[in-house]
Amino acid sequence: MSRGKISIAPKLSKNARTVLAKRYLKRDSAGQPTETPEDMFRRVAKTINAAETGTEKNKTNYEKQFLQTMSNLDFLPNSPTLMNAGRELGQLSACFVLPVGDTMESIFEAIKNTALIHKSGGGTGFSFSRIRPANDEVRSTSGVSSGPISFMRVFDAATETIKQGGTRRGANMGILRVDHPDIMDFVMAKRDLTILTNFNISVGVTEAFMDAVEKNQDYDIINPRNGKVVKQLNATKVFNQIIDMAWSNGEPGIVFLDRLNRDNPTPHVGEYESTNPCGEQPLLPYESCNLGSINLANMVIEGEIDWDKLELTVKLATRFLDNVIEANKYPLPEIDEMTKANRKIGLGVMGWADMLILLNIPYNSQDGIALGEQVMRFINEKAHEESKQLAKERGPFPNITGSIYEADPIRNSTCTTIAPTGTISIIANCSSGVEPLFAVSYIRQVLDNNKLIEVHPLFERIAKERGFYSPELMQEIAEKGTVQDIEAIPADVRRVFVTSHDITPNDHVLMQAAFQRHTDNAVSKTVNFSREATREDVATVYRLAYKEGCKGVTIYRDGSRDMQVLSVAGKDDTEENQDASIPMESKKPSRKRERPRALTGSTYQMETGCGPLYITINEDENGLFELFTTMGKAGGCAASQCEAIGRLVSLSWRSGGQARQTVKQLIGITCHKPAGFGENRITSCADAVAKAVQLHMLNDDESPTQFTNNGGACPDCGGPVEHEGGCCVCRACGFSECA
Repeated sequence: MSRGKISIAPKLSKNARTVLAKRYLKRDSAGQPTETPEDMFRRVAKTINAAETGTEKNKTNYEKQFLQTMSNLDFLPNSPTLMNAGRELGQLSACFVLPVGDTMESIFEAIKNTALIHKSGGGTGFSFSRIRPANDEVRSTSGVSSGPISFMRVFDAATETIKQGGTRRGANMGILRVDHPDIMDFVMAKRDLTILTNFNISVGVTEAFMDAVEKNQDYDIINPRNGKVVKQLNATKVFNQIIDMAWSNGEPGIVFLDRLNRDNPTPHVGEYESTNPCGEQPLLPYESCNLGSINLANMVIEGEIDWDKLELTVKLATRFLDNVIEANKYPLPEIDEMTKANRKIGLGVMGWADMLILLNIPYNSQDGIALGEQVMRFINEKAHEESKQLAKERGPFPNITGSIYEADPIRNSTCTTIAPTGTISIIANCSSGVEPLFAVSYIRQVLDNNKLIEVHPLFERIAKERGFYSPELMQEIAEKGTVQDIEAIPADVRRVFVTSHDITPNDHVLMQAAFQRHTDNAVSKTVNFSREATREDVATVYRLAYKEGCKGVTIYRDGSRDMQVLSVAGKDDTEENQDASIPMESKKPSRKRERPRALTGSTYQMETGCGPLYITINEDENGLFELFTTMGKAGGCAASQCEAIGRLVSLSWRSGGQARQTVKQLIGITCHKPAGFGENRITSCADAVAKAVQLHMLNDDESPTQFTNNGGACPDCGGPVEHEGGCCVCRACGFSECA
């Protein structure tokens, strides 16, 4: 050990080390890690400390403190900082917002800048509200506009291309104001879940709109090209359409624009039009924000909150995040300038559900909600105290004149944000953000089709200490998904180990509102619904979120994206689990059917990245029977693989398999040669087969059912997927849809 080097031994779980090795540590050309997690923390601490001012003694002291707080897993910065600090890329921020104007030059400049940001590991938010509506006049060409949604598809295609080789997946937020002429098309944009797959979408809701909803009145629709009212829509009808789509597949979310701007610290600089991809960080055009989260589980000592430790951690983390602004290498000069002018930081929390368990307080209780507000008020106050101290040392943020802080100088125009913490909470081995537990125990698929039971560490510890632990009990919990009706578990333990589906949607909203009351920016949170929830249940939550002062709301109804039924109403469970767009096939015999001498069928030409693929689907009197493929160019690996797919599909059908099962297994598989764009994009030969089967089985007046990876299984490892803040996260391997 070199002289003065701190000895650290981070208490990382096996899963945390796996995730770090896969996604965070430096790697050589062969993809093998060239640093340990300990090396990573040293690299980050050294880089962030380089922005410190003052004496060498003070700088050394802060480097030690930064290293210690990360190694102890008391505080972790957002993923780009862990990945890129001290490395060539050097881009440390997670969140960016780019302006999109109403000219072709502005739109494609934004697409170029998006590519640069995604390449550097960041996520982007946009408002498309300034783009004139579809079919509006374009004087320069004597033509008509294609509208904002068409351009969103171009952004989406660019993101799809850029993300292929990165360590973090590119993600976007797309917002359209509720008074834009294309709002109804925007609300319905993700009815087909194979388009805009790299976007979360949210409606920018105004207070005028919400007032009109409550009074069942019409409201003005305004053309952004000239600011003129072009028509009126019934607010309740639009609101119900938003609810219907959110109930169907979780999108769009809603963002309360007027509420965001009421808390805008620099209104003289500009107004908020959009947020980052998960909705918790409103930003002005060309702003970025670096985030970090305190592990609240580590702030409980012997059954009580250690307020002194929490204060020290908050103040150290605030200093750390301010340093990140200086250490950062920004992808665009405009972002560098705007970020340093306002110096936004976003300190948040993770491990909230764990803290409540350690304090023996149920998440869904008045005590839990009251404590959430108390803890966040404390964090916000201490973060502001430290930012004011930094203003004395280093000066306030440059845009302070004309801001809400002009009379009380502060270093950072915002200090707190509650972000989703999918992967960093895996590293810290704690619950995510301010979400309740996702599961007490769950089954994770591992190699060779073996299954591994994963148990929440606090539950396992308590179960062993109190003598009711058994592998069989853990298996039962994993299968049921809840401990609430298992009498072998003591009632007081069941009371505190509640999961996201054990609590009511209203409880989710009330907890979000408690944290929002003392957060400068916004709170990322998913309101979970059971599969049986109604559209009116969703509407009630949207209204409650507005009433309680939330800045936005995202919901997810269980199973709504596993195999999405697009329009089902009043059907029982058996019907709802059927694929509504593929007609029911005749019952098949249980044994394999013999091939008749002659069959009838159709051939479909599908354009793939390997060339045209011809897919022939034949039927007998019982329904689908066989599938053949022919590549436009004979021979080669692609042709042989397609032949293998055809044989296996045929065997499945002749043995009783159904079309919808074939589609579900094959659709969305991606290879290195996708073809096309938007809704007609073919991502692989297997995907082409699935889409040909869909075409074959559909009637002219039906639209195809879409399948996505946003269901119950991780596309990387097959583990359970957790929905948080409009994003999908796998806690088994660290996969994140938004990162």
